[in-house]
Amino acid sequence: MSRIASKPVTIPDNVSVDVTGSTVTVKGKQGALTHEVHPLVSLTKEDKILKFAARQRTKPARAMAGTTRALLQNIVKGVSDGFERKLQIIGVGYRAQVEGRKLNLTLGFSHPVAFEIPEGIKIETPTQTEIVIKGIDKQQVGQVAANIRAYRPPEPYKGKGVRYADEHVIRKEAKKT
Repeated sequence: MSRIASKPVTIPDNVSVDVTGSTVTVKGKQGALTHEVHPLVSLTKEDKILKFAARQRTKPARAMAGTTRALLQNIVKGVSDGFERKLQIIGVGYRAQVEGRKLNLTLGFSHPVAFEIPEGIKIETPTQTEIVIKGIDKQQVGQVAANIRAYRPPEPYKGKGVRYADEHVIRKEAKKT
């Protein structure tokens, strides 16, 4: 059995989990998310604990049991605490600003970049060079951060661009004549 799937998911007091057939609905103070459990995985709920097991003794079934456990752990954490990702903008004249449901980015192009903020995501700009992305779905928060970073990834010579707050950019030495 998968080592990840053998660990149960504990449900906090402020979160309610409803298992109906193969659909799991998780509700918390941040919101609600649903997940469709794969047919190869059996899910049991006992009091405030979710347990996972593979229905078959095949490698894909054991792998899917571990994946399902990790996804539901992230859902439980998301609806109770939420997820956030921080980005930094480095470069002269580079800045970000939120206006309504759009994130306006000035990244050295001849035109400003307007990023449409998806539903379920909150974006804040504490300063002009910081972006904080918040949401309850870990995958969606990470994808939005990657999409914003893709407009101007950090370049290796001066380090200019959009980077994750914890990202380290390895700098190259300039060409010598």
